Amino acid sequence: MADTVREIERKYEADALPGPAALPDLTRAARVATVTARDPDLLDAVYYDTADQRLAAEGVTLRRRTGGPDAGWHLKLPAAVPGAPAPVRDELRAPLSGSPPPELTALVRSRTRGAALVPLVRLRTRRTVRELRDAAGRPLAEVAVDEVEARRLHPEGAGGRVRWREIEVELAGGAADGGLLDEVERLLAEAGARPSPAPSKLARVLAATAPAGTAPAPPAQPPPGDAGSTAGDLVLGYVRTQVRALVELDPAVRRDLPDAVHRMRVATRRLRSAFRSYGAVLDRAATDPLGGELRWLAAELGAGRDQEVLAGRLTSALAGVDRPLRMGPVAGRLRAWSARSRAGARDRVLGALDGPRYLALLQDLHTLLGAPPLRGPAAGPAPPAAARAVRDDCRRLARRIEAALGTPAGPARDVALHRARKAAKRARYAAEAATPALGRPAREITAGAKELQQLLGDHQDGVVARAALRDLAEEARRAGESGFTFGLLYGREEARAADLERALPGRWAEFSRLAGPGEPPGPPEPVVPPACPEAPPGGLRL
Repeated sequence: MADTVREIERKYEADALPGPAALPDLTRAARVATVTARDPDLLDAVYYDTADQRLAAEGVTLRRRTGGPDAGWHLKLPAAVPGAPAPVRDELRAPLSGSPPPELTALVRSRTRGAALVPLVRLRTRRTVRELRDAAGRPLAEVAVDEVEARRLHPEGAGGRVRWREIEVELAGGAADGGLLDEVERLLAEAGARPSPAPSKLARVLAATAPAGTAPAPPAQPPPGDAGSTAGDLVLGYVRTQVRALVELDPAVRRDLPDAVHRMRVATRRLRSAFRSYGAVLDRAATDPLGGELRWLAAELGAGRDQEVLAGRLTSALAGVDRPLRMGPVAGRLRAWSARSRAGARDRVLGALDGPRYLALLQDLHTLLGAPPLRGPAAGPAPPAAARAVRDDCRRLARRIEAALGTPAGPARDVALHRARKAAKRARYAAEAATPALGRPAREITAGAKELQQLLGDHQDGVVARAALRDLAEEARRAGESGFTFGLLYGREEARAADLERALPGRWAEFSRLAGPGEPPGPPEPVVPPACPEAPPGGLRL
C-alpha cells in the first residue's frame, strides 16, 4: 500500500506581496522560536483526471510530480475530521513511474467508474519553504510561498495558461493546532495576504482556463429535501447521500481503515431500505434490480465483518469464565477457529470491489440519480409521502413483533425475531430519510426503532453464537478434549437470549408510545402503535 501523509493546511492569495521573500516576521506567533528558509524547489506536476473531471468535482487530485523532496505520484483524498482547524486531506504517495500506479488508481475507481485517466493540467511551481520550529527545535508548521505557472492540457489544444502566487501553511505531522494557524493567518493578513477562494491549485486552474460557455459543475451533493420540498426531492436527497457514502468509503475499505467495511455495508442497507420504503416515489421496477445488487455487495462486505463480530463476542464471553471452568485448550481452539473463519475475507472484499459487477452497480446508481425513475407522487409535497412510508414500515414492524411474541420459544421464535429485526431496521431508515420533512417525530421514531433493532440484533448474534459454540464443542469432542466450557458459554448465551426476549415487550411498549399515551395491544390482537397512524393531509401526526 502507498505511504500516507495527512495534510492540514490553509491557502492564501499572495499576489499583493512584493515578492516571495516579503513575509512578515513569523516568530511573532506564539511558540514559534525560529524560522528557517530552505533553498527553493522547482516542481513540475501533471494532474490526471477523467475527461469530464470526475475527480476534480469531488476535491480529489492525482498527480505525477518531479522535483522537491517528495517526487512521485500523489493522490489526495478529502478526510472528514470533525473540528479540524483547516481542510484535511490524506496524501497517498507512490514512486515515480510512467503511468498512474494501480495502487492509486484503485483508490479512485469508485469515482472514475471505469473512465480513462488523462493528463488534465500541468503546473510548474517555484516553491520557497520556511520551517517554523519551537524553542526545543520541534517542527510546528511549514509556510510555502509558491510562484505558479499552469496550463490546461485537456481537451487537446486547449492550452489556457494562468500565473499566480500563493502561500500554503501546513501543520507539521498532521497536528490540529488551530491556534498556531490563526496566529500565522493574522500575521499574513497584516502583510497583505488573503484567504484563497480556491480549494486547490487544480481547482483554480480549471476555473481560470474553462472554455467559454462552460457551465459550472453542479454541487456534488445538493442539500436534502425539507418540509417544503417535493417527495422526490426528499427521497433523492437521501439516496444521493447514501450513494456518496458508498463512493467515499470505497478507498477507506481498500486502505483497511477502521470501521470502513461496516459503514459501507450500512450505506448499502440504507439504500435498499429507501428503495423499498419509498416505492410510491421511486419506481420499484427500476430500483428492485439495484436492491438485489446492493444485497450482493452487502454480503461480500460482510464476509469477514460478521466473523469478526462473532469472534469478538465469543472471546469476550470466554474472558468472563473463571479459570477453573476453562477445561481444555479452549482459548487456542477459539483462536484457530476464528483464523480459519476469517481467512481470505479481505481478499474476497477487494475482489468484489475490483470486479465488473461492482463497477456496473456504481454506474447504475449514478445513472439513476441522473435520470431518476420518479412516480406521480414524487411531485407532491414531502410530508404526506414521508408519513405514509414511515406508517407502512411501522405497521410491518408491528406485524412481525406480534408474530414473534406469539411464537413459542425455540428456533421458530428465533427466526421470527430475526424477521422483526429486519423490519425494525427498515422502519428506522424510513424515518431517518423522512426526518428533513417531518422533524422531531421522525427523529424519535428513528431512535426508538434503532433501540429495538439493537435488542433484536443482540438476540440474533446470540443465535449465531450458539451455533458456533455447538460447532466448537463438536470439534473439541472429536479431538478428545472436554467440551464443558463451550457448553457453559452456550448456556450463558441461552440465558442472555431469554433476558432479551423478556425485555422485548417493554421496549416495544416504549416505541409504541412515541406518539403519545396508550398501551400497545399485545398478541394475538393486531399491534398498530400510535407512532404510526394514518397520514393526515398535513403530514404524520405524532
